[in-house]
Amino acid sequence: MIRTIFFIPALFLTACEPTKTLQKFEGYTQGTTYHISFWSSKKNVDAITLQQAVDAELKRLDEQISNYRDDSVIEKFNAANSTEPQEISAEIVDLIEKTRAVSEASHGCYDLTIKPLFDLWGFKGESLTPPTPTALQQALSQVGFSQLETIDATHLRKRIPNLKLDLSSVGQGYSVGQIARMFDAQGIDNYLIEIGGELQTRGEKPDDSMWRVALEKPLSGERSMHKIVTVNRTEPLGVTTSGTYRHFFDSDGKRYSHILDAKTGEPIIHQTVSVTVFDENVTTAEIWDTALLCLGRETGIEVANQAGIAALFIEQQGEIFNEFSSTALGNLKTVEIK
Repeated sequence: MIRTIFFIPALFLTACEPTKTLQKFEGYTQGTTYHISFWSSKKNVDAITLQQAVDAELKRLDEQISNYRDDSVIEKFNAANSTEPQEISAEIVDLIEKTRAVSEASHGCYDLTIKPLFDLWGFKGESLTPPTPTALQQALSQVGFSQLETIDATHLRKRIPNLKLDLSSVGQGYSVGQIARMFDAQGIDNYLIEIGGELQTRGEKPDDSMWRVALEKPLSGERSMHKIVTVNRTEPLGVTTSGTYRHFFDSDGKRYSHILDAKTGEPIIHQTVSVTVFDENVTTAEIWDTALLCLGRETGIEVANQAGIAALFIEQQGEIFNEFSSTALGNLKTVEIK
């Protein structure tokens, strides 16, 4: 996912008594960065100890769901060329089932089994290799959620032995949600947790103002603010963005997005450059932002409206950016976008 968030500076402080003082720490995980700002109205929190717990959980998640490391649980599953049932963690099975429902809603445009196509196009490396029609059809034969069977809470079975899953479209949002659950369990009731641009807020800032974040302008050549989002609610809210403007290749005068349509096996070609989704569940938000970006604004808004998803679509026409909101976003009075 792309980085879309700017932060207001926070104070580094561990208080001896519970005070309304914002604390902050940051680090690296899953090939990107994370930033966390928090304070608790209920208890004193040791930021150093908390960061150690966060890093331990992020390390565990990295070992479970990251496709960039060969020793992760998901990559070991991918490497097993077998149609026999495989034991895998319950959280991965649960995550797959959540994405399966969105894949069906996107008419198959979004599909976790897209990894053979992603590798074929060369998006994993430093150069793009547009495939031949024959190679593309061969890769497409290895793709399809229908080729993955969920047997029970901890077992999956490939119906074709070379099926491979890519969890990169959901891993960071899921990780944000796991860290948020950790904070909730420890009585930390005010926070903004962000990994690679995907975030969740809860509560408010120590001065009683609401959390504010900035969406990045969807231009490949610069990093600048496009919109300010004010979260006028204390209940948890996930805010995630998927876009085409950071990850792409130019080849023979043509630009190829890293977002692939699993039905055709080719990069999307519509003019929608980003989709931001707002949902109380940050994992749900991240799954949907990629699916809706794959569909593009016209079909994407129809699907979002059918599913009740609050989404902001941005299309680019030359130097002009046009914004389109789903019905649910228009009705979401607790989010202000300016």
